[in-house]
Amino acid sequence: MAAIKQSLALSQKNLRAYQWVETTTVSYKGEQKSFKQESCYYGADGALQKLPIASSPPPKKKGGLRGKIAESKQELTDTMRQAVALVKSYIPPDPALIQRAADTGKASVEVLEPNRIVFRDYRLPGDALGIALDLANNRLTGLNVATYLGRPSNAVDMSATMGSLADGTTYTATTQLAVKNAQVVVTVADSGYRRMGGT
Repeated sequence: MAAIKQSLALSQKNLRAYQWVETTTVSYKGEQKSFKQESCYYGADGALQKLPIASSPPPKKKGGLRGKIAESKQELTDTMRQAVALVKSYIPPDPALIQRAADTGKASVEVLEPNRIVFRDYRLPGDALGIALDLANNRLTGLNVATYLGRPSNAVDMSATMGSLADGTTYTATTQLAVKNAQVVVTVADSGYRRMGGT
């Protein structure tokens, strides 16, 4: 537990020296509906800054039957936004929430996967955060989340693959979130990491 928290804290601190590109793609029923690329870095105040690079155009407003279809698409867009926000609330894992789950007896080591720890009721009642570990290097290699949007029947599955920079800093390379009832899939990929100032 201490190693996980230490690895998370060190990587979050080290990432403040980097700039990278975040690409978010949202698909509905297998068809890409939106695309957004942003340049990301931490500002002097410690807050994550995002500058738009590219994105798909916003949908046009229509009247009549087309307007009603557009309204249902707006609901879909709202679901997509909520799904993206949900991704960001779990990744990177919060050391304080990990500790809370451990303190309340809701952390367990998977028997079939000994290098995986599951934290139940991590952020929401009934959710679960699974962390896969590289024990030799004390770093995260992947994450799995079972959670929901709004109510437990609106199930959401999320998986993330972690990457490692030359200095050993761990970052979230790719994240995929699926909102089952809405047939929405959100994919977030972080790439092009470089130290600020071009070094």
